[in-house]
Amino acid sequence: MSLFEVDEKHIKDVKKRRHNEAQKLEKVIPRASTIIALDETGVSLSSEGLAKKMAIWQDQGVRDLVFLIGGAAGHTPDLLKRADLVLSLGAMTWPHILVRVMLAEQLYRASTLISGHPYHRA
Repeated sequence: MSLFEVDEKHIKDVKKRRHNEAQKLEKVIPRASTIIALDETGVSLSSEGLAKKMAIWQDQGVRDLVFLIGGAAGHTPDLLKRADLVLSLGAMTWPHILVRVMLAEQLYRASTLISGHPYHRA
């Protein structure tokens, strides 16, 4: 597991900031990875729904899942088009630090669901 953080807060122009963030993210995305972009315009999945998608990717031999958390201005349209899944954690706006924790919890929950562990509803 790897974590890469891109900080472009100092750039005032929103389009330029998103473009710079996207360029930096593109450089660290492994080839042939499955990209999940977190974005408010994405689909909302239940924990079970995310686990099912992850199990399918696992069965297909996907080696790398890459979750992209956008900056305050979101992702570029091109990066969203490149994503295999655009995922929303709900209609509310969340601070990025909380999104990391919420995503980590959902990934742990998905892995326990896939393995049949009772954590999800224990």
